Amino acid sequence: MDVIRIEGGHPISGEVTVEGAKNSALKLMAATLMASGTTTLTNVPNISDVHTMGKVLKRLGATIEVVNKHELRIDTSSVDRWETPYELVAKMRASTAVLGPLLARFGRAVVAMPGGCQIGARKIDLHILGLEALGVQFEFKHGYIYASAPNGITGTVVTLDFASVGATENLMMASVHAKGTTVIDNAAREPEIVDLANLLNEMGAHVRGAGSPLIEIEGVPELHPVTHSVVGDRIEAATFLAIGGLTGGPVRVRGFEPIHLGLVLKKFELMGIEIERGAHEATASRKGPLRPVDIQTLPYPGFPTDVQAQAMCLLSVADGSCIVTENVFENRFMFASELDRMGADITIEGHHAIVHGVPQLSGAQVKAPDLRGGAALAMAGLVADGHTTISDIHHIDRGYEGFVEKLKSLGASIERLTVPDEDLLDSE
Repeated sequence: MDVIRIEGGHPISGEVTVEGAKNSALKLMAATLMASGTTTLTNVPNISDVHTMGKVLKRLGATIEVVNKHELRIDTSSVDRWETPYELVAKMRASTAVLGPLLARFGRAVVAMPGGCQIGARKIDLHILGLEALGVQFEFKHGYIYASAPNGITGTVVTLDFASVGATENLMMASVHAKGTTVIDNAAREPEIVDLANLLNEMGAHVRGAGSPLIEIEGVPELHPVTHSVVGDRIEAATFLAIGGLTGGPVRVRGFEPIHLGLVLKKFELMGIEIERGAHEATASRKGPLRPVDIQTLPYPGFPTDVQAQAMCLLSVADGSCIVTENVFENRFMFASELDRMGADITIEGHHAIVHGVPQLSGAQVKAPDLRGGAALAMAGLVADGHTTISDIHHIDRGYEGFVEKLKSLGASIERLTVPDEDLLDSE
């Protein structure tokens, strides 16, 4: 078992550069299926989720050349299959992003039902309802979704009940070759949606309005391969800025657009963290006590659910009490019980967490419940008294490249160890 061990109390400061956005890279990789030939993606994070998506594409017949760890040359000219296996979809829900591209290219797709995940059900209903409006027919057999468009995909107006990122992306990609024009109303507005639209337009698609609630896609006959750089990871940036705010810093974070973290940085400032914004970078530092601030997660441009755990870690040592409300994923508070093991005082009531700030956290054995919760526990370990041991760190590997190395470069006393299970039970 791999674990991360941290000794708290060491000064943290310096500079890190974030990788390309996980939540963008995975969808851009899926989109390469739509243009026969070799598309090159640069600034791709070297993380386990990217490796999983690579396996999905290879299973469909693509070949992938990795250059300097962060550049992928994906040749989809030999893709001749349209079925994704359960063992890969089960590892990573984002692999359902191939549904739209396969429908666009082949007029059919077979995708394993994703089931639930650690942080909530994340149902695929919105994808299916939207695609049905475009003329896609579905059958559900033996745990698989069988999708086909026997009469082709026809443009229409699709109104989403919820601004789902995954549904917006699948509808955008499925609509690229549609007859006529497709309008997605109440579309997700995340920067990763804009990045996908930019790639599709570079390939020859006609997508307008990405980043707004109304996206319009005019169908085109074909796309061509291109070279595209993945947008910087705003969630990784928020994590390291939160670390700067928690420890006092200063921590300078490069490689992302501060405007993509508008509300996050505003909330950090209300907590008493100084944020200095620059071109493709920001710096976080703090001199006074952390202040309590109420937070509620909402789709972009609201406060991202992917930064909720990091914010709760900050608030757990703030001078006072506040409420964190989770509106996106029902199980996102699993992290709170682990933080309580470190001395935090957090009470969960439905989708609200009442956080009473404590003067000091103490090191403990904890488990990463999910990707962002795992990173937030490492944050807590940096300021906790004594040693913190985090297990189940495969969750962290899904979304953070070189996480331990980057924290070390900032001055953290941190190491990644492989230990037998019985040693972990006996360790302090």
